[in-house]
Amino acid sequence: MTAIARNIRAAADGETPHFTANRLLAALRPDALAELAPHLTPVGLALDAVLFDSGDDVETTYLPCGPTQVSLLVVTADGQEIEAASVGLEGAIGGVVSAGYKPAYGRAVVRTPGRAFSIPTERLEQIKTGVPAVADLFDRYADVMIAQMMQLVACNALHPIEQRACRWLLFAHDRSGDEPIRLTQETLAQMLGVQRTTISAVARALQDARIIHIGRGRVEVLDRSALEKRACECHDAVEAHFHRLLPKVEL
Repeated sequence: MTAIARNIRAAADGETPHFTANRLLAALRPDALAELAPHLTPVGLALDAVLFDSGDDVETTYLPCGPTQVSLLVVTADGQEIEAASVGLEGAIGGVVSAGYKPAYGRAVVRTPGRAFSIPTERLEQIKTGVPAVADLFDRYADVMIAQMMQLVACNALHPIEQRACRWLLFAHDRSGDEPIRLTQETLAQMLGVQRTTISAVARALQDARIIHIGRGRVEVLDRSALEKRACECHDAVEAHFHRLLPKVEL
């Protein structure tokens, strides 16, 4: 079991994770990480917690660890929430763009609870100014975030719901390791912008094919290879871009 895999389990169990439980922190050289470490605070992120809302100043940056997963949502005038991006142990919420008051465009909501590191965004920006390696890392991650959002637009426009659901489950499985994905069908339906009955039919088909097992608020991936075959190319495209732009960290 690799260091990150061990820390996925530690984060899932509520223990204080090591810095390697977040892929951005794991990618930093020791000298650059030493500049950040004193300002990183382990925190627990509860299910459905709103980290910031549209129009808020993003005062705190979060770096999820292990299975923790946060959705960046666009909220429509009638209150519907549609997922524009998903962030887990590979990234950060907040602190990705330049310093200063930048009101958030959307809402950040915890979809899979767990552990994270937090750092005041203002302090992170100061460190980025003085430590080029940290600034470069976040610049590269910003590019990956844009790529994910672009791919998601194409995915939602072109691919059927089963492929889209499988794509989302692959991203979640990447972040959960051997742990079941903590997810309800209602939540997945909300994020994909479809009716719960539609997701129920997809989930039932995947379970009948013995690709996943559905429990109460939990999804276990039984056959990763089969899930990949049912998904569209979007998961692999985003992961390939991530590894092109960011140092590869063994999961």
